[in-house]
Amino acid sequence: MHTSIVQWVRKAMLAGIIGGAIALPAQAADSIKIGVVNMLTGPLAEAGRFTVNGLTLAQEEINQAGGILGRKLELRIEDNASTNPGTVLAFSKLANEGDIAAIVGPIASTQIQAASPAIAKAGIPTMIGGTDPSLTRVNNRWVFRARPNDLYSSQVIADFGVNTLKLKKWAIIHATDAFGAGGAKALTEALGKLGVTPVLDQGYASNMQDFAAIVLAIKKSGADVLGTYMTYPSDQAIFAKQLRQLGVNVQWVGSPTTCAVTTVNLAGEALHGSYAVADFTIDASDATRAFTKKYRDRYGINPDNFASWSYDALQILAKAINEAKTTDNEAVRNAILAIKGYKGLEGNYEFDKNGDGLHGYNVVKNEGGKIVFIKRVDFPVQ
Repeated sequence: MHTSIVQWVRKAMLAGIIGGAIALPAQAADSIKIGVVNMLTGPLAEAGRFTVNGLTLAQEEINQAGGILGRKLELRIEDNASTNPGTVLAFSKLANEGDIAAIVGPIASTQIQAASPAIAKAGIPTMIGGTDPSLTRVNNRWVFRARPNDLYSSQVIADFGVNTLKLKKWAIIHATDAFGAGGAKALTEALGKLGVTPVLDQGYASNMQDFAAIVLAIKKSGADVLGTYMTYPSDQAIFAKQLRQLGVNVQWVGSPTTCAVTTVNLAGEALHGSYAVADFTIDASDATRAFTKKYRDRYGINPDNFASWSYDALQILAKAINEAKTTDNEAVRNAILAIKGYKGLEGNYEFDKNGDGLHGYNVVKNEGGKIVFIKRVDFPVQ
């Protein structure tokens, strides 16, 4: 393929054909089709580009290794415009095509929450990247998570802040969407188990332009550490800069958004010295280092979890279909749940009965704009 999928998608968008499902070029007529619901436009489009890049690399590797069931893998991408209604529409369009073997859904928890009934109705195995714990606990047997959920991230954030940094005056700042609210609730509970009650719990609506009131509330609370679940990198960058501008110097242990490439680039020095939990870290293993080199050579930038989770998700779906020896939905579902010990970029996958494949996080630090791996924390599979 002489041009990347991202370049092809952009050309399609300019040509005005983005409204329908995109069949990526140069695929055989008898290919195995896997759908993708992704943020090609809207406020999360930057994250969507990382996601498509990860899918591109996985697709190429799978096809070079013989494809799926001896046939080429084809991706059918639907834009959800970074919205909940767009996500529901995109899932419905893919389901109605009739020949989609599986779907890679979006990373935003609130979008998956909105589309969950459509996923259940379609009965198509769907990999998701949202970390709200409830997403795999709503009796939807077709949802599988290719990232660790926030019951794990909250425990790692709380333990690192309390027992390593020795800080107990916590301010929790979070978006009020499914991701932010779910993460904040889990963090409050995790801190409670360590005997800590937050001095401030403050939610906000995404796409905020001014966090001054929240920053002043943090200052007034006397907090010495922040725990954050912020959905949009742009929000986090504005918040970080206003913390500095208003002279609030506290430790920070954030969710994976805190160390995402887009967030780090937007926030600059304002995030230097902060900590975060991350499901993907460049230096976590030989596999992550090799993927990072391949990604950087192709796209000129380091990958983050937006690229790694989608790469893993597609590899897992291909593995499951090959092991099931069929695209039958029930057989593929059973094959996903049977996966144990698969070494992905985000960790070792072992799917539990809820459909959660990962059960731990990395702790990282922003050292002068470079995300540095500190340690890995894994939990027993329940």
